[in-house]
Amino acid sequence: MDNQKTKEIWFLTGSQHLYGDETLQKVAENSKQVSEALDRSGKIPAKVVWKPVLTGPDAIAEICVAASATSACVGVITWMHTFSPAKMWIAGLTRLTKPLAHLHTQFNRELPWGEIDMDFMNLNQSAHGDREYGFIGARLRLNRKIVVGYWQDAEVVDDLAGWARAALALAESRSLKIARIGGMNMREVAVTGGDRVEAQIQLGWSVNGYGVGDVAARINAVTDAEINRLVGEYEDTYVLAASARKGGEKHQSIRDAARQEIGIRGFLEEGGFGAFTTTFEDLHGLTQLPGLACQRLMADGYGFGAEGDWKTAALVRLAKVMTAGRPGGASFMEDYTYHLVQGREQVLGAHMLEVCPSVADGKPSLEVHPLGIGGKADPARLVFDSRPGPAVNTTLVDMGGRMRMIVAEIDVVKPDHDMPNLPTARALWQLRPDFKRGCEGWIEAGGAHHAAFCQAVTTDEWEDFAAMAGLEMVRLDADLDIRSLRNELRWNDAAFRLGR
Repeated sequence: MDNQKTKEIWFLTGSQHLYGDETLQKVAENSKQVSEALDRSGKIPAKVVWKPVLTGPDAIAEICVAASATSACVGVITWMHTFSPAKMWIAGLTRLTKPLAHLHTQFNRELPWGEIDMDFMNLNQSAHGDREYGFIGARLRLNRKIVVGYWQDAEVVDDLAGWARAALALAESRSLKIARIGGMNMREVAVTGGDRVEAQIQLGWSVNGYGVGDVAARINAVTDAEINRLVGEYEDTYVLAASARKGGEKHQSIRDAARQEIGIRGFLEEGGFGAFTTTFEDLHGLTQLPGLACQRLMADGYGFGAEGDWKTAALVRLAKVMTAGRPGGASFMEDYTYHLVQGREQVLGAHMLEVCPSVADGKPSLEVHPLGIGGKADPARLVFDSRPGPAVNTTLVDMGGRMRMIVAEIDVVKPDHDMPNLPTARALWQLRPDFKRGCEGWIEAGGAHHAAFCQAVTTDEWEDFAAMAGLEMVRLDADLDIRSLRNELRWNDAAFRLGR
């Protein structure tokens, strides 16, 4: 997976020639200092690149076209150090195709009360320069992130860092290839389908089906030496159940799982795929449902969706991009069953096999158990509980004519009881603001039963991504009011219909 520090965020500063060379030189010095401080912060997951101060429409148009054409550039931060007449920005902003952040700040934190003069006032005009620039953003109906505050404050840097992570996800989205292994929608399930052509037009996702036999051929070509090396890695990384160890009655299932992982990984690498799906109804040529392979591939940054769910596979991949370098993880997840003790309602999330160990609380156990679905041999899987703490569940549903992203804030909790007979990875969580409203809001908005479960992506970051991608976004958090949500959904329907 790509090293994100090879990507760039360009830092653009606006001014004009009215104030003279001395002032413009100071503007350049100040803006370079701000840009370099952001780059050195260690929080922004791309290189912040300072560009010379912009003072006229031709230079602005040229830099915006260059940003749009430069693959390394994933977004631009703009700041009006002085007054920069906004008509100068029209030609550039209308040509800019990369995400835009408007930093509303000022170089100095405090006013120099005893020394302040008109030279200081002419130099430090962000208070009204950014308002002039803000108007043209509104007039052009630009999707932009507005970050307000002093540039050295942690909150400001964190806001820009979150926006930058969303920008990296958008860059990934625009070139994302998704392999539907088996290439089918299971039975008559509605929510895992959708308009793949529209997804490619709007989001850049190339979603195509591939015969499971093609993957099986790669799996069957794996050598014993390759399997031995990978099984050794399993032994070093996980706690192996006795039956799964060498000489145990289930050890062959571990070797079969290793063979599958190596074969699927090779298939994905060769095709340049960032995400993939499987289905337990199309396993021709496979010895078992590839649970362990899917878990480990997710841990290495691939997106995954079970049952042909390409939309959730894409979201998991984008979450992996956004979480890079952060503690926590992201995984494919399914709302499975409930604990409905009044006042302590909880959701037990899991899937048959495929939950990513990046969200594990402690060292996972590698086990082999019967599945009862798919008609194949007993599959290997990692078993664990997810670590407690805040998280979000994100889903994407096709509303007919548009995609809707739904993001629900949750709190993962440690189970009060052991689950020794549940041979799958799982997460137990409580909904915000409470079980009743959390469930009602998700169902009201049409949320799927699959989601990207994220412990290191915030709701704000998903919201930034949705704005960049032109997606409708529904937020279910501690402030959720069901009546207001119903109105929001009605207004969204009207707005998107008018937009078309």
